[in-house]
Amino acid sequence: MPHGRDATPWDAGHEADLAACRALLRSGSRSFHAASLLLPRRVRAPASALYAFCRLADDAVDLDGGRSAAVGRLRERLARAYQGRPLPIPADRAFAAVVSRHGIPRALPEALLEGLAWDAEGGRRYEDLPALEAYAARVAGSVGCMMAVLMGVRDRAATARACDLGVAMQLTNIARDVGEDARAGRLYLPVGWLREAGVDSDKWLARPVFDPAVAGVVRRLLLAADDLYRRAETGIAALPAGCRPGIRAAGLLYAGIGREVESRGFDSVTGRARVPASRKAALLLRAALPRPVRASPEAAPLAATRFLVEAVAGAAPPRAPAAAFSAGSGLEARAVWVIDLFARLERRDRAAAAATAVRGG
Repeated sequence: MPHGRDATPWDAGHEADLAACRALLRSGSRSFHAASLLLPRRVRAPASALYAFCRLADDAVDLDGGRSAAVGRLRERLARAYQGRPLPIPADRAFAAVVSRHGIPRALPEALLEGLAWDAEGGRRYEDLPALEAYAARVAGSVGCMMAVLMGVRDRAATARACDLGVAMQLTNIARDVGEDARAGRLYLPVGWLREAGVDSDKWLARPVFDPAVAGVVRRLLLAADDLYRRAETGIAALPAGCRPGIRAAGLLYAGIGREVESRGFDSVTGRARVPASRKAALLLRAALPRPVRASPEAAPLAATRFLVEAVAGAAPPRAPAAAFSAGSGLEARAVWVIDLFARLERRDRAAAAATAVRGG
């Protein structure tokens, strides 16, 4: 197999489906899209398909009426994808091609749908960090594990670290969206932690306000996420060289959200923290620079993610093994392009703000 190339290129139909997935990625997650640009194309293309399917699944449960029915339809779509007869939807067709080509164990996307089913129940609460990690393992650790498989990484130590990164990102999301979730009737902060801080979770959810007690719980959650980001960083050395900058970028960008929440005094109730474009650019540059990282295979997987790690370890590898990756001469160019993109976005945002101020004046 030629070094760094795919033995079975995507056909024209799949290329069109992937283009639709990339469009969804660009509009749906600026941070994920920016980080993905630092990945080799052989990973970036299937990662876009993976993101598109997961994003549409999340939207189907979160936005459509009849959440339980939506989960049932998603399970049917997943079954069809694994049977090789996906629905005539670009994301489903691309996802079916990816799981077949890369040998993604079905237990991983099934775990994602289980997490979405928990969301669909409405009113579900998480008593402590292990309970919240069980939820995060399903809705995000599963995605981190699938990403590792896309890169040709299937050993237990590396997939455990990939799960750590996914769980860390989900904990950061929860810490960032406390107010937004509460106003939608959702509560993900551990209710045991709230109780310890003197907060009645039901009363607070009925009237969500920011106070020092809630700030302490948000801070505690971000500290738990930071521990997992550090664990995940040690697994980056086990990834193919060309994949490390993109995965490091994703971790840095999400950890940066936590730093923005911290800079607001851990107030994620009255507003939603956003990482400035200039800061994102600096983090992406940092991710693109070579950095020696020592692998740490000793750390066991989280109890919440062990079933994902074992699902990958016990699955048969794909019939066509993944080709090796290299950093490639295009890495620096991609990093510069991404940084320039964020600079232009920031200039556009400033211009829009200035125009709004003038109109208001």
